[in-house]
Amino acid sequence: MIVLENATKYYKTKNSKKYVLKNVTMTIPQNTNIGILGRNGAGKSTLLRMLGGIDFPNSGKIYSNKSFSWPMGLAGGFQGSMTGKQNVKFVCRVFNKSEKEIKEIIEFVKEFSELGDYFDMPIKTYSSGMKGRLSFGLSLAFDFDYILIDETLSVGDTKFKKKSKEALMQKIEHSNVLMVSHSMSDLKSICDAGIVVNNGNIEYYEDINDAIQKYQELNKEIKK
Repeated sequence: MIVLENATKYYKTKNSKKYVLKNVTMTIPQNTNIGILGRNGAGKSTLLRMLGGIDFPNSGKIYSNKSFSWPMGLAGGFQGSMTGKQNVKFVCRVFNKSEKEIKEIIEFVKEFSELGDYFDMPIKTYSSGMKGRLSFGLSLAFDFDYILIDETLSVGDTKFKKKSKEALMQKIEHSNVLMVSHSMSDLKSICDAGIVVNNGNIEYYEDINDAIQKYQELNKEIKK
């Protein structure tokens, strides 16, 4: 499970503070695939990173005894002057993989990402889509209790999206998901429960359909 204790997260703006969380205390159940919803700018991606231990609240605590992936599709962590292969090998070293495991992971990521010769070229020569495919494949090559997904199913062409979703569905048979997405169909097919982020508060819904309904109601309110 993931526990929030009096967690507050904000960003300073010119004249005030923009709150993602404001003194939130909550326990998020384990063994559940969770979708994160909210209007644009509500802080969905920030919440995802905090729940996964990548970002931190300004005050209070967020903690868990589970392991978390980096957000799928996140390309910011790659070293641009290194090749795709070198970046994959570096991550393997960080996770203390054996030489045999490193070789297997490199082959898997190369095949899955469909980068061809670009796999042996510097990351700085990649398009954003190519970086996303590399990151997606790298995420699938490791085992985590929770897989973090931030709109990643939109990476690549139709064929790659289909392959990615099928691979992800196989992966989550043994892991759980924390997912930010604007695709209601993806949320319904992958997630069991939902969290709605709104004005510094988060609400947990045991049924993803209830979370989607709340999100849609918020969108209607802002259009009035």
